[in-house]
Amino acid sequence: MNTPKKLQDIKVAVDAVVFGYFDKKDLQVLLIKRNIEPFKGGWALPGGLVLDDENLDDAVKRELYEEAGIRPDFLEQLYTFGNVGRDPRNRVVSVTYLGLVNPSYYKLSADSDADDAQWFSVNELPELAFDHHTIIDTALKRLRTKIQYQPIGFNLLNEEFPFSDLENLYKTIVGKEIDRRNFRKKIMSYGLLNETENVKKEGSGRPGKLFTFNQEKYKELEEQGFYFEIK
Repeated sequence: MNTPKKLQDIKVAVDAVVFGYFDKKDLQVLLIKRNIEPFKGGWALPGGLVLDDENLDDAVKRELYEEAGIRPDFLEQLYTFGNVGRDPRNRVVSVTYLGLVNPSYYKLSADSDADDAQWFSVNELPELAFDHHTIIDTALKRLRTKIQYQPIGFNLLNEEFPFSDLENLYKTIVGKEIDRRNFRKKIMSYGLLNETENVKKEGSGRPGKLFTFNQEKYKELEEQGFYFEIK
């Protein structure tokens, strides 16, 4: 006699690793303080269960707005985490997302399952709920690779920025010094930066010119087979 198969009882969740960047500081990640069990009072990534009538992308956008009050311009699926026991309540499979925002554009506002929302340096993270340390490590590896072949870093900068901010951003994310001369030569050769009439005073040196990223031109070049590469 065959033993009947056990029906699945798996829940689907979404979690988001949203990175932010403050000028001349470490790369930051957005965390929320949970107000429900398990791990009540602990820090975790924004996220939650997907509703029955909800698409994954809609679910993660809803959770980010409810728990932190943000709507990232850059948001893409990262990886699926589904090890048995990752959630002490149920068998939960989490579809995770990688997001990028400029923190200065948002005032964090915690609600729903979150008592608080804060930015933390990726180098000084608190103890995290579930397997969220592993998820952040996975997202950081993806970001460090992706930023070298796709210009997603501009999502972390102000609309107008001095070139030094772009240099510092790349150096911060890849975690090592860069050849400033070659970096500038490579970036400028793509013709994707528009020089503005505005300048920014930094230190005792002369004011530096401000630039904007030409997203429309990048899209046009991408459709023609253009490959952005920074190494």
